[in-house]
Amino acid sequence: MGGGGQQTDRITGTNARFSTYTWEEVYNVSQWVKRHPGGLRIIGHYAGEDATEAFTAFHPDLPLVRKYMKPLLIGELEASEPSQDRQKNAALVEDFRALRERLEAEGCFKTQPLFFLLHLGHILLLEVIALMLVWYFGTGWINTAIVAVLMATAQSQAGWLQHDFGHLSVCKSSRWNHLVHKFVIGHLKGASAGWWNHRHFQHHAKPNVFKKDPDVNMLNMFVVGKVQPVEYGVKKVKHLPYNHQHKYFFFVGPPLLIPVFFQFQIFHNMVSHGLWVDLVWCISYYVRYFLCYTQFYGLFWAVILFNFVRFMESHWFVWVTQMSHIPMNIDYEKHQDWLSMQLVATCNIEQSAFNDWFSGHLNFQIEHHLFPTMPRHNYWRAAPHVRALCDKYGVKYQEKTLYGAFADIIRSLEKSGELWLDAYLNK
Repeated sequence: MGGGGQQTDRITGTNARFSTYTWEEVYNVSQWVKRHPGGLRIIGHYAGEDATEAFTAFHPDLPLVRKYMKPLLIGELEASEPSQDRQKNAALVEDFRALRERLEAEGCFKTQPLFFLLHLGHILLLEVIALMLVWYFGTGWINTAIVAVLMATAQSQAGWLQHDFGHLSVCKSSRWNHLVHKFVIGHLKGASAGWWNHRHFQHHAKPNVFKKDPDVNMLNMFVVGKVQPVEYGVKKVKHLPYNHQHKYFFFVGPPLLIPVFFQFQIFHNMVSHGLWVDLVWCISYYVRYFLCYTQFYGLFWAVILFNFVRFMESHWFVWVTQMSHIPMNIDYEKHQDWLSMQLVATCNIEQSAFNDWFSGHLNFQIEHHLFPTMPRHNYWRAAPHVRALCDKYGVKYQEKTLYGAFADIIRSLEKSGELWLDAYLNK
């Protein structure tokens, strides 16, 4: 930020002499933001802040994006204007930028195509084996149970693969990443790329931040963290008995998120926002599924099988995605630097071949959140450097066992419920 004069803009990469403006005058993106691939809300989440770290993290092809940014750049912020950045550690911010440059130079952002081809291949193989089992061994209960497990495994692994393409971490071209993302999430999973982008990038931009991260919007079914339970308790808000939420979580969270909540939200989002291309891809999944399985099970039992697979996939998804976030700090906006913000909201799970496969490498949640466009097979290379930077600045870098991380979900829900009950009864 400056007071005019010759400036190098870190986003557009241009040298120019700019006038100075107030916050109300710097940018007008009211029309362009509607076309933003990451959704319109994510930009508003950084109002009043230097978004350089977030901008760099989400865009692998900066020269391409700068072409769109240049017409929007009006000038520099007046030095007297208030900013949300003044409390950030400038040395930490610069060291983190230097770390990213080092990792780029070491090739940590380069993709190994064979890794993703093999991953896609094993998903398709699971799908084929499931169908062949029904073809050869029929629709008995035992065989159907095996088929359902194989299909749920394929769906879960396809979920991790669409996540890779959605973060633009596979192909060199963003265009190809977007195209394959639509195929994987649409045709292989029956979901919407546009819905996922809008929801997931907000989560990455402001993880565990109330009113900005949709993943901590619990629709009044749970209270999370240490702040929200007390707020609800003081206001005497009691939609559910939150002091028992660690018990009813098993019946509401893992079994219902995908087959009920996400299922409704995906179709509502596609129709209400006119995501017709996504809808076509999504329909292609259902056409393929029912053509394959109604001939063996009939329509009714094919629907039952479909929902049972979603039920199992939902358990897999919820435990993996929440183990690194729900037990962490959840609060309102604190305007922290990129590294500190991500580290208080995420933790890692210890590395093993199984953990890598089971979680889609989200056991390296810290590295993924810091560098979302980094191919996941390179997270282990970045991890020691990230840990060293955290140690230098006293930022806590947490790593847990898989079982410990699962248990922490329940413990944190129980603790939040106790905070709510105490505030509800005594404040």
